[in-house]
Amino acid sequence: MTIDNFTVRPMRRSELDLVIDWAAVEGWNPGTYDAECFYQADQCGFFVGGLNNELVASISAVAYSKQFAVIGFYIVKPQFRGQGFGMKMWKAAMEYLGTERNISLDGVIAQQENYQKSGFQIAYRHIRYQAVGGGVVPDGVVELKTVPFEQLVAYDQKLFPAEREQFLRLWIKQPNSVAYGVVKDGHIVGYGVIRQSHTGFRIGPLNADNEQIAEQLLLALLAFGCDALVFLDVPDANSEAIKLAQRYGMKPVSEVARMYNKEIPNLPIKNRVFAVTSLEVG
Repeated sequence: MTIDNFTVRPMRRSELDLVIDWAAVEGWNPGTYDAECFYQADQCGFFVGGLNNELVASISAVAYSKQFAVIGFYIVKPQFRGQGFGMKMWKAAMEYLGTERNISLDGVIAQQENYQKSGFQIAYRHIRYQAVGGGVVPDGVVELKTVPFEQLVAYDQKLFPAEREQFLRLWIKQPNSVAYGVVKDGHIVGYGVIRQSHTGFRIGPLNADNEQIAEQLLLALLAFGCDALVFLDVPDANSEAIKLAQRYGMKPVSEVARMYNKEIPNLPIKNRVFAVTSLEVG
């Protein structure tokens, strides 16, 4: 798609590294090794916008299934804003995803009204909390690699609107990260991942059958980020998750709104999702 001197085209894998740097400049603090995991979730779902051969804009439109997709990395470099390039990126992403999928995104406060004009409704908010890592791994927590992968995929699918086996396979094995689980009676009842980010570490997801299991996992993950800043994005729909973050002295630093353009999925966010996987691909 070419309009004037602005061209939208599929993103190359190497270009996603550049876009992640843009996201870091925006203060989103992406994970250091997120790019490969994100790109493999849907290699056709990433787009860049070029002006006179200079990359100036990006958007991702990851189609997990024929029913569900996530939009992220919606960025126009500051000096090129206000010229309509963002809307052209948006139209390219929406055209790629079609009209049948339920589409999710996490909208910054300044853009939420615009998303609502495009038919998106707010489901709840993700509040980013900040802590300082440290402590020890509690009893009862195991490395996730000891859990059958098929169990993890099945557990995750109860908490996410689509199956994401390929993404999870990469996500739990990133460099400078750790993934923990809790198993009871031979079945997984919670898991969490902490990974290196541009500043400190990011926790995501943190999923558990109840608050006590989530607390075990949180303490284990914080132990990995010893003496570093640790961030996690907590759904405010889960009051126990908010209380857990506050109980350990975590401070809110930003928020976004989880939004959908069709129906809000019927998922157990209120009592089992204690931190979202990512704000870019859900």
